[in-house]
Amino acid sequence: MATIHKLLIANRGEIAVRIIRTARKMGIRTVAIYSEVDSESLHVSKADEAYCIGHSSLAETYLNIGKILAVAKETGCDAIHPGYGFLSENPAFVSACRENGLVFIGPDEHSMHVMGNKIEAREFVSSIGVPVTKGLTGEPGFILEHAGEIGFPVLVKAAAGGGGKGMRIVRSSEDLKDALESTSREAASYFADGTVYLEKYLDDPRHIEIQILGDNHGNVVHLFERECSIQRRYQKIIEEAPSPTLTPELRTKMGEAAVVIGKAINYSCAGTIEFLVDADLEFYFLEMNTRIQVEHPITELTTKIDIVEEQIRIASGDPLRYRQEDIRQHGHAIECRIYAEDPENNFMPSPGRMNLYHEPSGEHIRVDSGITGIPVIQSFFDPMVAKLIVWGKERNSARIRMIEALQDYVIHGIKNNISYLLAILEHAEFIENRISTKYCDEHSRELISAIAASRQNVDPAIPLLSGLVYSLYNPAGNQSSVWEKIGYWRNYMYLHLLMDEARYSILIRNQEAQKLDIRLNDTDYEVSYHITSGGKLELLVNNRHYLSWVSAPEPGKVLVNCAGITFEVTRMDLLPPQPEFSNAESSSQSDPGNIASPMPGKVIKIAVAEGQAVQKGDLLLLVEAMKMENSIVSPEDGVVDSISVAVGDLVDGSTRLVHLK
Repeated sequence: MATIHKLLIANRGEIAVRIIRTARKMGIRTVAIYSEVDSESLHVSKADEAYCIGHSSLAETYLNIGKILAVAKETGCDAIHPGYGFLSENPAFVSACRENGLVFIGPDEHSMHVMGNKIEAREFVSSIGVPVTKGLTGEPGFILEHAGEIGFPVLVKAAAGGGGKGMRIVRSSEDLKDALESTSREAASYFADGTVYLEKYLDDPRHIEIQILGDNHGNVVHLFERECSIQRRYQKIIEEAPSPTLTPELRTKMGEAAVVIGKAINYSCAGTIEFLVDADLEFYFLEMNTRIQVEHPITELTTKIDIVEEQIRIASGDPLRYRQEDIRQHGHAIECRIYAEDPENNFMPSPGRMNLYHEPSGEHIRVDSGITGIPVIQSFFDPMVAKLIVWGKERNSARIRMIEALQDYVIHGIKNNISYLLAILEHAEFIENRISTKYCDEHSRELISAIAASRQNVDPAIPLLSGLVYSLYNPAGNQSSVWEKIGYWRNYMYLHLLMDEARYSILIRNQEAQKLDIRLNDTDYEVSYHITSGGKLELLVNNRHYLSWVSAPEPGKVLVNCAGITFEVTRMDLLPPQPEFSNAESSSQSDPGNIASPMPGKVIKIAVAEGQAVQKGDLLLLVEAMKMENSIVSPEDGVVDSISVAVGDLVDGSTRLVHLK
């Protein structure tokens, strides 16, 4: 039996912090690794020791087996925990750990080999009597020729895929060739294996997964299920436990099937068996993840079992501490994934520096994040910022608690999906559990409209007054007010504010310490306020209390968060910064032919050549950002005059990609 005294975490962000928390509880010292761009991340400061292993490239850092093992050996670690993603399902890493005398917190190479390749996993599970959907494997030419035998629509999937990457829905034979190419390219990029296969696509399925634990003594149990049907681009965004879909009988059958699979491969550690459930409540094996899942906290809250602790105990050689009959579900838990993306702009990734970050807190509220200070969300990594998890006695109380927590979750400086998550939780289809994996595809336009409606429901006076008092309390930089230039030659001060493209007139009739007497668009307001250093603003407006969160990203502008909605308030009376005098002509004159990337990323494909004629909407390049392929298309008809980048180049919004004429 191995005794673990010191543990290296071969990961970053929230999962690294999560592992450190349990290791500390167990009296185990921790070692973190990090890339230079992660030097300010929370896992670096939370670990007992931390070591930089490179700048930003994944191959140089979190995927570099040699560097990771060297740090583990030099620091005297007994074991390595891979978290999820990166090397967590890499059999070569497991072998390398064993050869270097290190305990790997996870299953053995055999389990990873069987379940890591989706084609082999389907064949194995089918052989032991667990149902699977129809599928097709082989070379691209063979797949193109025989796809009709399955019947469209189909899913093109990466054999080594996971985490929602390497999947495309194809509804006709005409689209299959391009889907095979793009899926294979994405699979080769993320999993170093471009092998793909076809799987019959089920209409309106539920995505239900079963958490299992297995030890090295032949014991396997399940910790019940998680409902993961709310997905966007095959990436889960809201999960809940227990599933509101399953009957008690189906829950038992699916749990037993998961245990059968675990025992058949002699599985040890935490793992997840994923199933699709159709409208007739028939279930089909989808895949197995031989690692801890992003959504594991909802199982922890409903079973009261620390899954990371069980992983460490199993890897140490301990037998399972629970029998199946000992495990119960308690209440209802919901997890929301907070992403750096813009729902109102086709969910475009939104990396960058925050200028305000506030996490909710309270009873039965848990936030798993790697955030510290005012961080930069890097374009090199997944866009997930954090996970917000809540618990309630039943589903609706958990849902309401999640809504309140999301309304208290504040991110300024980058776009995020908090308003989109709120719209889902308040949507009738979600409330009544009329959902499937197609939910976001079918309802996103409606949800975006709901976000706009929620914005309209906020009394504009509250964000306007919040922005005003913050600008008066905290003048932005050395920028001057017009009033300071021309003198207060009037009895009262008039200001003009801009919000949501509407202009508002403000008359300040009296200003005292933390008190204002104001007329806003012909309505009188008595305002008193208190602002904390963290950006929390408490307003008393005509004897009614309001809470806002405020920050100033640049002179003259204030971001205001009210009830989960962010507003931008601009002071029209502030003078813009005066640039230094220069005789030089500007070299960055506006040119509509310049095509730049809308976000920092890496060029992974150039689809045109110099001199080529293009039409509006034609693909020019693919830019990969935050683990997503983003198509850069031609804004109009024209000719490609020049191409300024090459495949593999890192770009940002100031980099010219292509010039059209």
